[in-house]
Amino acid sequence: MLAYEIGEREDIDTWRAVERPVPVLRDRQVLVAVRAVSLNFRDVLLATKNYGFPVAGPHIIPGSDGAGVVIETGPAVTRWKVGDRVVGTFVESWIGGRQPLDSFQTQRCGLLDGMLAQMVAMDQDGLVAIPEHLDFVEGSTLPVAGVTSWNALFGLRPLMPGETVLTLGTGGVSTFAIQFARAAGAQVISTSSSDEKLGKARALGAHDTINYRTHPEWQLEARRLTGGRGVDHVIDIGGKGTTSRAIASVRPGGIVSLLGASPGELLDPVSLLGTSAILRGMNVGSREMFEAMNAAITLHGIRPVIARTYAFEYAKEALLALTRGEHVGKIVVEVPPLAG
Repeated sequence: MLAYEIGEREDIDTWRAVERPVPVLRDRQVLVAVRAVSLNFRDVLLATKNYGFPVAGPHIIPGSDGAGVVIETGPAVTRWKVGDRVVGTFVESWIGGRQPLDSFQTQRCGLLDGMLAQMVAMDQDGLVAIPEHLDFVEGSTLPVAGVTSWNALFGLRPLMPGETVLTLGTGGVSTFAIQFARAAGAQVISTSSSDEKLGKARALGAHDTINYRTHPEWQLEARRLTGGRGVDHVIDIGGKGTTSRAIASVRPGGIVSLLGASPGELLDPVSLLGTSAILRGMNVGSREMFEAMNAAITLHGIRPVIARTYAFEYAKEALLALTRGEHVGKIVVEVPPLAG
């Protein structure tokens, strides 16, 4: 079968196309014929040795987020049958409740292989069903961007109608967050450096927008837009200087969900004390969150925002496109079926 491997992780061009044998199933595993894999900025960090968590050696398959169809089941599998449309969870061992101690050992494309291959073997507990109204390309966007957004808004303290959510940028996490917050009856403020992208954010449901090139102190604009009160939730993607501004934008007791970190970022603890804000780090979320999110996606007919799809042979070009940051929503690689 065709697959990609990360390689030596020296630069963005480190991915390499390889031939691999079809995986042999263990008792509790299912064999999934992958149809689509969506990319995350984490894939860039992994390719360039900038990911700060455990990663297997140079032969690991990249791409944590993949969707496909079950084509074979192990003898002890009870949750799935041949023909089921499925998408993998990001942390295979995190079923529900608190994040497990082994969560960084069971991340897809960490110590476990990722999804950028024609076939993958996965534990039956590390899969959820794709919502019926979504295709494989759309389904592939759910595991990291979707679940991270859902966890940020509903995992610690559920977002309430009338509250305000501030999203940074227009990548996959932020576009999901706009749609989830709007469906929950919340007010949404979105930031970007591009007025064109902000127009797309408004079309998705953002009520107010901030161009951070014309408003570099965007936290002040966010407070102005809320009448000086501050926002209830900030989805902080971890860009340069964003976290201190995110903290300054929240109301007393507001939540800043930290999804990444910029090297050298310095935070003043007094800023947290001044607002009683909650700064919350997250490792995506659990299967239980994933299933709750899918129920909401189905109820509201939400569709992920797809910026562009790439053919399998152009996966490296897709990764490069991700680094340019010109997209709105998700970049997806389509995977061809195994010949014969």
